[in-house]
Amino acid sequence: MSRNYSVKRPLKIVALLLFTWFSIHQVVIISDGLVDEAQKTEVAVIFGNTVNVDGSLSPRLKKRLNKGIELFNSQKVSKLFVSGGLGKEGHYEGTKMSEYLISKKIPEDVIFVDNRGSNTRSTALNFKQLFTQTKSVTLVSQYHHVSRAKLAFRQVGVENVLGVHCDYFELRDFYSCFREFFAYYIYLIRY
Repeated sequence: MSRNYSVKRPLKIVALLLFTWFSIHQVVIISDGLVDEAQKTEVAVIFGNTVNVDGSLSPRLKKRLNKGIELFNSQKVSKLFVSGGLGKEGHYEGTKMSEYLISKKIPEDVIFVDNRGSNTRSTALNFKQLFTQTKSVTLVSQYHHVSRAKLAFRQVGVENVLGVHCDYFELRDFYSCFREFFAYYIYLIRY
């Protein structure tokens, strides 16, 4: 048996195992994100996304907010927590999200704005700091982000974490699904 064969075989097995693990995890992430858990919870957390230079919301962000409005109007939640950071375009995502919700007739007193939620982890921490006694939450984001977002909220002590996805799909989702595999395990190991 050649030395070259004895090295290649274990590498092929390892590569096959890694590919299998990656593929199974992708199925889990996508399934978890696409199967909405639209049951009644105390608060919906809507994750921020791009606000354009002119202050208008990206289509992706509008879809997330519309899903939050749908949850509120169907009485699945009684409060909306909008979270995002200061985008490179120069706008606080949380503030712009709140303005959009108010323009859609959502009462201002049920909207809570987090302008320091620059990533999933900081959103979870900021939420837990404000809603210390809240035990149930519905997370609103893209389908590929739901699993990691749920993990982050469980890690900060929220007991009942559900997820719903907005109805917005794009080619960029292929990259996002790939990235979420690694991001999920970074969260799992780091926090």
